[in-house]
Amino acid sequence: MRHFSEVCALMRRKNKKQYALLAGCCFFSVLLITAYVCMMRAPTVLNVLPEGGDSRKQVMMIFALAVIGCAVFTTYAAGLFLRQKSRETGVLLALGASRAQVWGELGRELGVLSLGSCAAGAALGGPLAWVLWQFFRLAVVDSEEMRLTFDPSAYVLSLAFSAFVMVMIFFLGRRSVKRTNIIDIVQESHKSEPIRDVPRWYGPVGIVLLALGGFLGYMSSSFFILVLHWYPPEGLTAVFYVPALIGLYMILLHTVVNGWNGKKKLYRDLIATSQMRFQGRQTVRNMLVMTLLIAGAYFGSFYAPMLGTGSMMGYDRRPVDYAYHFRADQDIPLEAEVRALAEEYGVTITDFAAVPMLRLAVDGNDHIEEEGPVGTTWRTEYLEVLNSNLFLSASGYEALTGERVDLAPGEIRGVLDAEGTALGFRPDATLLTNYLTKERLAVTPLEPLRYDSLFERYVMNDGDFARLGAGLPDEWRETQVCFNVENCAGTYEFAKALFNEIVDRSTLDVAQFDGWDPVVRDRDIAKDGFYFLDRENCGSAGFTVIDYGQRDSSAFRLDWQYMPEFRILDKMDFVKTLAVFLILFVFIAVVCFSAVFVIAYTRCMTIALTNAKVYDDLRHLGASNAYLRRSVRGQVKRVFLVPALVGTGLIYAFYVMIMYFNGSPAGITSSEAAGLLTALAVIAAVSALMVGVYRLTLAQVCRALGIRR
Repeated sequence: MRHFSEVCALMRRKNKKQYALLAGCCFFSVLLITAYVCMMRAPTVLNVLPEGGDSRKQVMMIFALAVIGCAVFTTYAAGLFLRQKSRETGVLLALGASRAQVWGELGRELGVLSLGSCAAGAALGGPLAWVLWQFFRLAVVDSEEMRLTFDPSAYVLSLAFSAFVMVMIFFLGRRSVKRTNIIDIVQESHKSEPIRDVPRWYGPVGIVLLALGGFLGYMSSSFFILVLHWYPPEGLTAVFYVPALIGLYMILLHTVVNGWNGKKKLYRDLIATSQMRFQGRQTVRNMLVMTLLIAGAYFGSFYAPMLGTGSMMGYDRRPVDYAYHFRADQDIPLEAEVRALAEEYGVTITDFAAVPMLRLAVDGNDHIEEEGPVGTTWRTEYLEVLNSNLFLSASGYEALTGERVDLAPGEIRGVLDAEGTALGFRPDATLLTNYLTKERLAVTPLEPLRYDSLFERYVMNDGDFARLGAGLPDEWRETQVCFNVENCAGTYEFAKALFNEIVDRSTLDVAQFDGWDPVVRDRDIAKDGFYFLDRENCGSAGFTVIDYGQRDSSAFRLDWQYMPEFRILDKMDFVKTLAVFLILFVFIAVVCFSAVFVIAYTRCMTIALTNAKVYDDLRHLGASNAYLRRSVRGQVKRVFLVPALVGTGLIYAFYVMIMYFNGSPAGITSSEAAGLLTALAVIAAVSALMVGVYRLTLAQVCRALGIRR
């Protein structure tokens, strides 16, 4: 060999595994981030996730966790590669090569490796997202709304992450060559990353801090908004989660340094524990990233079972099979036409009730936001005319439900769902107003009623109903229809036909977003000159524009103010209606769990290869195969088990807390409890998968170390 480059080429061939490991880590990280961002920014998804909504915030939060995890993962892989490369660098410098020569060769290697792997990951990320989405369409549901389209601008984030990976690799590589002490460079690959001894109280104190940080982080936002009447700046509430991160880090440190078996098995696990300590810093960092990714993955995984279980229980809990309401100026089918349509489809209607309702203005406290020196604050201001609600007469309520309600003049009762959940509805109005004639009535709100199909209505005395309804035109009157059928499960085609008939005969005047309110509209137009939920403003404000041509879309079915409640239609079309939500969160979970498995596998293989000489020495000293295998299993198990236990327990406890503090007077409702049980089934399934990956990794580590199974 006559040229310096030929020497470097020979060394590359001798260390192909190290180059493959770094290239694979970079490729996998960029691949996952690209697939995630392509999905996250796809118009198919953005059209369903409302701007500023909780679902979009959850997607962004998990994306941030994935970016942090993949960034730490690739940084660790680059550091490991350069540590192994340091011996070659030191030898070349000792033989007289200049640092410029060494950096020239190393820079070219890193450039080709990082650019090639990142480019391949970015190029294949979009196709990966498309293939997974098509698989979900085939396996779950396929509809027109599920057509996946990508936004090319999404690749900006992918390129930004790729740029970070390349800059980080070049920075670490340049720093490794600049070291002045050749002996340190030569010995770099043999240096360990020990952790100092930590007290055993780190474990229990870490658990306390983890629980305290989770509670403070979740409740801080409510404290600022509800108690201080102040909207904190974006990201401030994240500070209150810091104790949770400190506690998590303490738990992982305690696990690596001390373990959880006390001193009983100290000598039996001495080798495994000592080896974990020698590589402790990177092990703890990897376990921390894995824990956060597992928590994020489960957060996405729980979306479908929680939503699905609660929705299905809600459909079954409805007291009537079919319910719909419409504005009185609309030509919507009533009993004669509905019975004729039912006869056409062979459906038997067992009872039918249609009663009038009034739209009246109610009083309450208006929520007024103000900009000040400390940011956005809010205050309440009592308004005699705040917004409008629908009112039933006591006799009308009895005709619909069969439940007699005795109300004296001036008494009203709001209607909650069967579990007593308000969901923003205030059943405490004290002043009612006919918005057109200005006729007023002071009322006393009594204990709310519970009836799912009439949720968010009020019930009032018959005489008061007639008095306040005088002079109201049809635009301020509505009709509520409820009926039951025989064999509801076999009436899907009838339900679909009736739904289409209702939509076809509804005019654009009622193509309104669910929150549209004529009282609020008049006040906003008088104040600001426009109403944000009017059709011409709705889209630009981030809300759904109701389109009768998209009647099967999730946006239409979730947001149309007059969407019927047909039990069989809602149950059969549940997956179709929420398909984008469900598949998006399943996709997120797949991405995060994939990252966890790759990080765990890579870390375990690194521990094995780093300690190969130690195991060889133990074998020559007489250690049995069973002892060596138990030592390896102890290390691999900690890498897998602790993040899995902590991440799973953390996110499940967090979900329980969310359900408990969600505003329901009952705490955790029966449907939420059922959803949490379903989430446990998801945990069991994922845990079984983790056990399989753990066994595969253990087998690969043992094979690499020459340990028989």
